[in-house]
Amino acid sequence: MKSALSRKNLWDRAPASVRSVAGRVLGMLPPKYLIGQRFRKQLAFLNDAQWWSADRAAAYQLAELRRICTIAASKTGYYRGVFAAAGVDPSTLTFDSFRRLPTLNADLVRAHIDDMCAEPVNSSGVDYITTGGTGGKALRFYINASRSQIEYAYLVASWQRAGFSLGTPLAVFRGRVVRAGADGVHHEFDRALRQHNYSGFHLSDDELRRALAHVSGIGPCFLHAYPSSAATLARFIRRSGLEAPRNLLGILLESENVYPEQRLMIEETFGRKCFSSYGMTEKVVSAAECERSASYHVWPTYGYFELLDADGRAVTTPGEIGEITGTSFINHVVPFVRYRTGDFATYVGARCDACGREHPIIADIRGHNTQELLVAADGSVIPWSALNMHDDTFDRVQRFQFFQDTPGRAVLRVLPSPSFTDADLSTIRDRMARKIDGRLEFTVQRVEDIPLSGRGKSIFVDQRIAAPRT
Repeated sequence: MKSALSRKNLWDRAPASVRSVAGRVLGMLPPKYLIGQRFRKQLAFLNDAQWWSADRAAAYQLAELRRICTIAASKTGYYRGVFAAAGVDPSTLTFDSFRRLPTLNADLVRAHIDDMCAEPVNSSGVDYITTGGTGGKALRFYINASRSQIEYAYLVASWQRAGFSLGTPLAVFRGRVVRAGADGVHHEFDRALRQHNYSGFHLSDDELRRALAHVSGIGPCFLHAYPSSAATLARFIRRSGLEAPRNLLGILLESENVYPEQRLMIEETFGRKCFSSYGMTEKVVSAAECERSASYHVWPTYGYFELLDADGRAVTTPGEIGEITGTSFINHVVPFVRYRTGDFATYVGARCDACGREHPIIADIRGHNTQELLVAADGSVIPWSALNMHDDTFDRVQRFQFFQDTPGRAVLRVLPSPSFTDADLSTIRDRMARKIDGRLEFTVQRVEDIPLSGRGKSIFVDQRIAAPRT
């Protein structure tokens, strides 16, 4: 499935050698101009909107709900039926009438995706997206490529609370495949974006030692990492007796749950504050911590956020848990209206007393890319998040899971759909092998069932090794 010819997609698809040469020229320009005008306008908007009153934010949300729901009801067969059955007119929508609409989940998207598209999916400005989805079944949908600049503006506006400013270098330990250079360091420098990308797959002691020494020499920067990768770095520093890099200005965490004990250990080791943000591939909710609190502040301008109990009632009592549900203002190709994410959080309140932002406040997010790990032969770990695929690799697989009981070896179990073929098996094997990059021996095995967790979420790694060294 092709991706749109957006600025981001073209840059991401360019060979490392091309990015290196072009980056020498582009790196002389301020990043805000490289990223684009839409990014600059959105960032300026967010720096103002994050301080809006609750009433002003609500007025904005109602207007956006009417806009996205009008697109959905007028341009898609699926939502035309949904709105008619609920007796709701998008043009005169109120918050009360909006809540009469049924919720959406990943199974409904899978069943009706072809009838949910508001634009031709082969248009030049449309991206094809897949995610593991609730329950581990591959979820495919489409989204406008123009959202990348908008999304990055939300990320930068959130990071600014941690002291980040656009153009400050990032030392990135996430899911990128990075080859070793002549010095043995798995490192690639993106001069245009000021990102030092390190391998999230090569985390043996020797490789960590080289990587940390390299980070120490790149000047003032922020560490941008999966929580599990940051924890692996911290534990290595602690057990090896090394000094943590002194040039780190802060630690930016994403894409996994952050546990309190883990946060404390990372902060004590690096001597810097961790700052975490939350989002998902479906683009319905975005949230981030503030300068003074570790609770998540939900961006009211990104989408319409709801926290719902099992019966679909709003959770508004502090301390109660609900399912994160959202309506995206970002995706106008496949509107997601009242989408239940499968992630759960504790309700804190409607305002942060520490910073004064009048945003919905949540804490203890669970269910979003839990930190399951694979163990390499040398005892180092590979975070599951670094192996996750966002393309069509698992389109014809119902669920998938790694099983491991021996360091350095694993079985990738796949529960095939009826259309699954030997060619799909070969594709999965080849693409996963490129991700793992020799750190792990694995076989791919078809199975008849893969049990889910009690909440219906996938257990991506059935880990039987009692105490992996991390």
